[in-house]
Amino acid sequence: MAQLQQEELGRSGDKDMAKKSSTRLPKRKGEFTYRGKTIEELKKMSIEEFAGLVKARTRRSIKRGLSNDEKKLLEKIRGDKPVRTHLRQMIILPEMVNKQVMVHSGKEFKSFEILPEMLGHCFGEYAPTRRLVKHGSAGVGATKSSKFVPLK
Repeated sequence: MAQLQQEELGRSGDKDMAKKSSTRLPKRKGEFTYRGKTIEELKKMSIEEFAGLVKARTRRSIKRGLSNDEKKLLEKIRGDKPVRTHLRQMIILPEMVNKQVMVHSGKEFKSFEILPEMLGHCFGEYAPTRRLVKHGSAGVGATKSSKFVPLK
């Protein structure tokens, strides 16, 4: 009985931990599907067929056609080496899954591996351009009111 309760507590603790760690994607049960299609089926599709499965904004940008820079990037991604790019608006396509990409954030290149859950999103979503602001304490020459820190 006690062992069963510990197992239940352990499971609920794992769920709480998964909710707290927002940086990791949850583990999926079984094979990944996107709108009812497996990765293998998606890779066999043309880009136009894949456009029919994605959301409207993404579909519209795909139907307008890839730019020359995006076509060159797609050719580079088909290779084995990690690719560095500034094209933050590039849409993640099925043939890019399990490839390593480095996207420029404005200051440096952020590296990530393309997972199946990222299909239909843009590169820029995974390379944030802004950081969390952490203000320090008042420095030399600050006014007396800004130096006040309540003591506990």
